[in-house]
Amino acid sequence: MTDATPRAAGRGSAPGHRTSGRPSGHTVDVAELVSDADLLSGALRRDGHGQRYRRGQALFTEGDRAERVFLIESGWVLISSTSPEGREIVLGIRGSGEIIGEMSTVDGEARSATAVAIGDVDATVSSSATLTRALEDAAAARGLVLILAARLRDADRTRIQFATLDTLGRVAVRLLELSERFGHDTGNGIAVELPLSQEQLASWCGASRESTVKALGTLRSLHCITTGRQSLVIHDLVALRVHARRRPSG
Repeated sequence: MTDATPRAAGRGSAPGHRTSGRPSGHTVDVAELVSDADLLSGALRRDGHGQRYRRGQALFTEGDRAERVFLIESGWVLISSTSPEGREIVLGIRGSGEIIGEMSTVDGEARSATAVAIGDVDATVSSSATLTRALEDAAAARGLVLILAARLRDADRTRIQFATLDTLGRVAVRLLELSERFGHDTGNGIAVELPLSQEQLASWCGASRESTVKALGTLRSLHCITTGRQSLVIHDLVALRVHARRRPSG
């Protein structure tokens, strides 16, 4: 499970000149679509400014008017919404190279979620007008379509998985996602920062805190993972993938 949103090029690797038109019948491959996403990121960087957000600081808040778009350069951002009962519902985590806050610019509606830095975050902040201008270029517009399509596919895939997995399977899915997106090999396993509280991890897994803690304990006892303060190491990716596919019995 990965959030398939393409990583943007770094500041020093802005894409060269390209034309947005393609001959009729031309087949667009994955490399071209990723380049289109980089083109969109480049447009935001050209007209945007750098901003640092400290841990716990909101980049934007649910219900706000959309006036800015954010390109995350480094760090993690938690995307969440509030239920009618006032409970935080974790919708996802965004990392380096990902664009957030674009939906409200596209549809003109108020923010549908809150974005909070879960650690220091460096971002390029651009006006909504910058995004609107960038989308006049067909290639940049395709880049945004790719981002939205990838997130929709991921949301559909998650709904299917979570409808059939127990809490252990859901936790395994989320840990695999974190390892694939943000992990690094230490020689003793895949180390992953875990900047979420247990309550937030449980919400992201669509489970209770108690059952999530129990699932983590089970994975530790099976020597799949070890956990520390806001961190974990995955020692057995194969076993974790098995748990992420296993359906509950009975």
